[in-house]
Amino acid sequence: MPRLRTEAAKKSLLRRVRRQRLSYITILPSLITILNGVCGFSAIIFAGKYPNERIGHFSYFAIAGYMVVLAMVADMLDGRLARMSKSTSSFGGQLDSLCDVISFGVAPAFLMLKMLEGKMAGLAETNPVFAGFFHRFIWLAGAAYISCAAIRLARFNVENEEDESAHMSFMGLPSPAAAGVIVSLIIFHQQTLPDLLDKSTAAYAVCENIIMYALPFLSLGIAILMVSRIRYPHVLNQYTKGRKPFAQFIRVLLLLAFAWWELPAALVVVFCSFAASSVAKRLYYRLIKKNPLLQAAPTLEADE
Repeated sequence: MPRLRTEAAKKSLLRRVRRQRLSYITILPSLITILNGVCGFSAIIFAGKYPNERIGHFSYFAIAGYMVVLAMVADMLDGRLARMSKSTSSFGGQLDSLCDVISFGVAPAFLMLKMLEGKMAGLAETNPVFAGFFHRFIWLAGAAYISCAAIRLARFNVENEEDESAHMSFMGLPSPAAAGVIVSLIIFHQQTLPDLLDKSTAAYAVCENIIMYALPFLSLGIAILMVSRIRYPHVLNQYTKGRKPFAQFIRVLLLLAFAWWELPAALVVVFCSFAASSVAKRLYYRLIKKNPLLQAAPTLEADE
């Protein structure tokens, strides 16, 4: 009997602790996290509308892409506010990951599928066999992207530490950066490409086909990068905190000027270069640094 009473007391204590944990929630970071999910939901709504409809200069696809970018800003702010106010919690981390699945998993994949529906309609008339194969491949790429985004976020929740020093880098491509690769290309296709080239020209058709056919392959590639063990830097923590060289300040100013001049092109450069940077660095150290023949080649050429 005493043992049963002890176990019952332990269970009662655990229930009280759980209720207490759910009784106190940091309001402002949680509201910003919810804003992240609402932006992702809005992106899905805009992506589902008829593609030729526009609001001023912006197409619905471009607005959906900007909604995902706005979700990235909210995702950046909520964690920063929680750590600054020393109010990080397991609830906030779980809520953040749930909203990230919507904004950086489902929304980019759905936007890619809706973007390629028009291309599939044209292909079905000219080459139905290839259109059927490409349609299945697009669905496979979208499903793989969503699955890897969910796995990436679940792994982050398990391995995450609340200490600020543990947030200097990420294991695998972060889901906001992966979503940025997709939505930046879509925004560029919707806004910048029609301004650069006339839609009736062959150059426009070539550029559009490159972007359209590259999207599912890029989705598969960044899906693999999300679940990989390639380390990516935390840009804000590594490159903006503390004292930095003056040259880095100049680079940031040039990047901001480029974004002010042509935001869609700047988004493509930033997200694609970030996704490729760690892969290029990994290949460099694997193929060149550890290969004595490749290291000796420049010396031999200089001697000759």
